[in-house]
Amino acid sequence: MYKYPLIIFEGVEGSGKTTQIKNVKSYLRKNRIKFISLREPGGSKLAEKIRKLILNPKSNFHPFTDLLLYIAARNENVNSIIKKHYKKRVILIDRFIYSTLAYQHYGMNLNLNIINKLNNFILGNIKPDLIFLHTVNILELKKRIQKRKEKNRYDKFDINFYDKVQKGYIKMLKRKKNVTIIDTKKTIRENKFEILKKINKIF
Repeated sequence: MYKYPLIIFEGVEGSGKTTQIKNVKSYLRKNRIKFISLREPGGSKLAEKIRKLILNPKSNFHPFTDLLLYIAARNENVNSIIKKHYKKRVILIDRFIYSTLAYQHYGMNLNLNIINKLNNFILGNIKPDLIFLHTVNILELKKRIQKRKEKNRYDKFDINFYDKVQKGYIKMLKRKKNVTIIDTKKTIRENKFEILKKINKIF
């Protein structure tokens, strides 16, 4: 039982995370449960500035520079927002530490131990209570990205990159007890029901 859990939504582009986060926020408001909602990269004012740098289509950072920017944005969130509200409000985060591992390690082949050490140093004893991993058929993902009117830098990778990232997510998370895999082959309504059912159980 958790009065104020830290709930993470993970997954590649086009996997439906944002839609389901909106559903959870509506549920929490309806039930008058205190919460905050963040996204990564982004969140705090300074982290949002870093987000613009990372996702700018004209940016061409070295992969390790990308990693350090993500870590910097997370550090701003942890120290200015998350520590303040941890165990005092429900915290919803659109992408968190597992995204960095999936994209920067499995996608870009950066050193796993370095990423883990950086994350552990920043987070300390902060741990997610519930994780929803959204998966999507890779061909469907490609269609969804192509439909986007505005594309950021992370919308423009080769389809094989997203495939590696998603497989990395699954490898990391499929055996964790606090993880629910949300298959976007199901309807939005079915997945909404599954997510809210899980959230109800931990309160």
